[in-house]
Amino acid sequence: MQGATEQELESVVAPVCASCGVVLVDVERRASTVLVTVERSGGLDLDALAQVSRDLSSALDARDDVAPKGRYELEVTTPGLERRLRRPAHFHAVVGERLSLRTVAGTPGPRRFDGTLMSSDEEGVDIQVSGADSTRRLSYSDIDRAHTVFDWGASLRAAKTREAKEKAST
Repeated sequence: MQGATEQELESVVAPVCASCGVVLVDVERRASTVLVTVERSGGLDLDALAQVSRDLSSALDARDDVAPKGRYELEVTTPGLERRLRRPAHFHAVVGERLSLRTVAGTPGPRRFDGTLMSSDEEGVDIQVSGADSTRRLSYSDIDRAHTVFDWGASLRAAKTREAKEKAST
């Protein structure tokens, strides 16, 4: 993919995703892999992902100026329960949720921490750090990696409560 930026790649991928009835969450280039993350209200099944993959493959094959040169892999996936956050829009969408972050080397403070995303704007985020009484402000350039943290315990407790209510009503 010499020369093509992620924005150029996204300009080809986004309309294809829209025509397949899915929302483009992210597109990323990793060496000889194009990773496309999509979602749809109500979820996606394997048939829908396969269709998106076929249509994207055809679109990229037709665009030599954007597609990777030579052999490449195309991965089409969903964000999953613990979604990776790379862009300001990703952070905007999960205000109020728990995050795990790693900062870039040289950023003041701990390099790895968890917390709750309190706010997000075009410059950065405010995180209520777990176990601390403070909020930490980070610019997007300070964040090396970030993802949401799914609370498995709360999910299991909620499922057990639902089961108990269903049994009680029958």
